[in-house]
Amino acid sequence: MGLREDLEKITAQEQDLRLPRLDAHVAWELGSKLRTMALERRHTLVAEVRRFGQPLFYAALDGTTPDSPEWVRRKGNVVARFHRSSYGVGMTLKLKGTTLTERYGLSVSDFAADGGSFPLNVERAGVVGSVTVSGLSQRDDHNLVVEALCGLLGRDFTELRLGPEEA
Repeated sequence: MGLREDLEKITAQEQDLRLPRLDAHVAWELGSKLRTMALERRHTLVAEVRRFGQPLFYAALDGTTPDSPEWVRRKGNVVARFHRSSYGVGMTLKLKGTTLTERYGLSVSDFAADGGSFPLNVERAGVVGSVTVSGLSQRDDHNLVVEALCGLLGRDFTELRLGPEEA
């Protein structure tokens, strides 16, 4: 799957994966689902669900480092700024041959356009938060979040999953 096709699929994911609401209960369900999936697959990662300005769920699995929450924060900042997935923003920048710093003057110490953070779009409210993981490859981080959202919303992940990355 090429860059343009990936971006089309990511746009579809962002449009289709809408929550009826985001509260502490929904955040706990989504975060717990991510944590369980990671444990079952023996992934080492950090997961966070936040309403902008308010963390609602956080889990750091064994093997993560103090740098892991920094990646979560920086990826989440991209979603808060652009209301798009961090992977989608990164791929768009790559397609245009630029970076967050060059295009927007954003510091790499506060923003990371790498896969793993996804906007939480609530019906009739818009993007109100993000769900973020860090610890796998950026494509796998992105896919894991999309899979968890699909599970929460009763959607078929195979329809929305990004396929293997082209070399």
